Formats: sequence, C-alpha cells, structure tokens
Amino acid sequence: MSATLTIRRPDDWHLHLRDGAMLAAVLPESARHFARAIIMPNLVPPVTTGAQAAAYRDRIRAALPEGARFEPLMTLYLTEETDPDDVASAARTGLVKAVKLYPAGATTNSASGVRDFERIRAVLERMAEIGLPLCVHGEVTDPDIDIFDREAVFIDRVLDPLRRATPGLRVVMEHVTTSQAVDYVTSADRDLAATITVHHLVINRNHILAGGIRPHYYCLPVAKRETHRRALVAAATGGDARFFLGTDSAPHLDAAKESACGCAGCFTAPIAVPLLAEIFEREGALDRLEAFASLNGPAFYGLPTNEDRLTLTRAPTPVTFPAKIETAHGPVTVFDPGFPVHWHAS
Repeated sequence: MSATLTIRRPDDWHLHLRDGAMLAAVLPESARHFARAIIMPNLVPPVTTGAQAAAYRDRIRAALPEGARFEPLMTLYLTEETDPDDVASAARTGLVKAVKLYPAGATTNSASGVRDFERIRAVLERMAEIGLPLCVHGEVTDPDIDIFDREAVFIDRVLDPLRRATPGLRVVMEHVTTSQAVDYVTSADRDLAATITVHHLVINRNHILAGGIRPHYYCLPVAKRETHRRALVAAATGGDARFFLGTDSAPHLDAAKESACGCAGCFTAPIAVPLLAEIFEREGALDRLEAFASLNGPAFYGLPTNEDRLTLTRAPTPVTFPAKIETAHGPVTVFDPGFPVHWHAS
C-alpha cells in the first residue's frame, strides 16, 4: 500500500463554529484541512435572515488565521416566520447555500425551530423553485418516541410527506445514523442526499453507555446499534454519490459536557480527515475517500470541486493529536476514537 494519498482538498458539509471566543479557538482546526464548510446557523440568537448571515460570515472571515484559505458557506435557520423573499434574495446573491430545518427542541439551540410544518410550506415551495437545498436535522421530538427511534419515525411522519408535497425540493438529510435513513436515501431520486459524520462511523451506543457514561461521545442524533454503524460505514465507503462528509463537529466547553445535563456534540475537527483515512483504509476503500470527502458534496450543491490538494501520509507509528484545545473560557475536548490513527494530513 502506498504511504501517501493525495486528494482534492475536502469540504465539510455540516460544521458548527459557534461565535466569539469559541469561534476564534475552533476555526483554525477546520481551516487547516477543509477548503469550505456549510456553517450551521443555530447561534443564540439564531441566524434567520440574510443580513444576519452576512454579518456572521464576516465574523468568521475576520477570525481566520493569517494566510488561511477557507470559505464559509452560509445557511439560514428556518422558523415559522421565515420570509420566502428574504431567502430567495440571500440565495440569489450567492450568500446563502442552504436553509436549515431544526424541529423545535431536537438539539442544541433548536428552541426557535419548527413545530407546525404547514407554516413553512411557502418557504419550501420557493426553495424548490430556485433549487436551494434544505438541510434537515431529521428527528421527531415527541416525548413518547424513544430517542433511538426518532430518526426513523421522522422519515415516515415528516420527511417523506414533506418531500411528496413539495416536488423538486432538494434535501440533505444531515448526520444520518440509521440503516433506515441509508435505505431511504438510496431508494430516492436525485433530489435527496445525506451527510455522514466521522464520529458516527466510529461509535455505537455502547461506546457512550457501556462501562460508564462517556459525555464526549454524546451527540444528537445519538449513536445507535452496531448494525446501524455498519450501515453508515458501508454507505460512506461504498461509492454512492448521494453520501458525503459532514462532520457535525460541535464544540462545547468541558464544563458544559461534563455536567448533570451535558450538551450534545462531538468536537472532531482536529482529527476528522486523518481519522476518515484510517476508517477508509480499514475498509479497503482508500480509492473512494476522495469522492466521499471532496467530490460528492460539491456535485450535489452545484459548486466546483476544489483545485487545491491535500496529502495524507501514513506513519508507521500512531500519530498524536491534541486531547483538548484551549479557549478563552476553558478547554474543549477533542474526539478520541479509542484506537490508533496512523494518518496525518498536510
């Protein structure tokens, strides 16, 4: 096996950068390996208008390390009051590349999300007209639905009816975690795709709960059974262009993760690309890594692929990654896959 692999510089199609001191601390970790990223809008308050998206983009650009080349691809947070004209205007100028749907209460900072899906119909119809993708956090929030079933139920109760009612709407199912989601994507037409995170390729629910609670593996959607993890690995490494990388790297201060009611999210940015190479190598699929990380996403979003290259080198001994990064308000723990990683990126 070759000791090096050169691919087009990857993009991250689902990234949380936060704001302020956290933004300044975590942005260099993504800019080091990724050329572009779809930026999640769930700030406090959320990014709901084109003007707010432009201001957030400018803050991200201002926080970039000197010499870094990284393009934030902005999104709008969909609410029941979202103005279809504002969405269309932000898309027309190239500012906004997608709109993000959070069911209210589904995850971090989602309280302003959607409860009544009928109230967003006009926005979705306009998005279908102009070809603007809808990025979906695909979980129901009903308290009577088991947390491990919420993604599968969302597909049946919400997503499939929504897509049938809005022909032409382009949808990205973000951070899919189940075999049902994989099957739904592969059975659909060209207007449906899905992102897969690095951490969901590594952990199942036992990693979170067996032998003690591990808060830095807790994320939403929560990791599922091993059979579902294997379905995700097969989808990511199988060459299907409808699946591409979205890390969902989501930093939280350790104090917020390691608490009586800890926050959901895995901070994977510093290790994401080398870890992905390790996973693909183990599956005998290094020849498909570039498609998953660098080609499939731009194709779905209608963007050019990156001309810059990234070289991955396999070291004979495991590579050391930082256990934490420091922010002005405290440390953030970096995702630990629990096994050696031999690849580094440059």
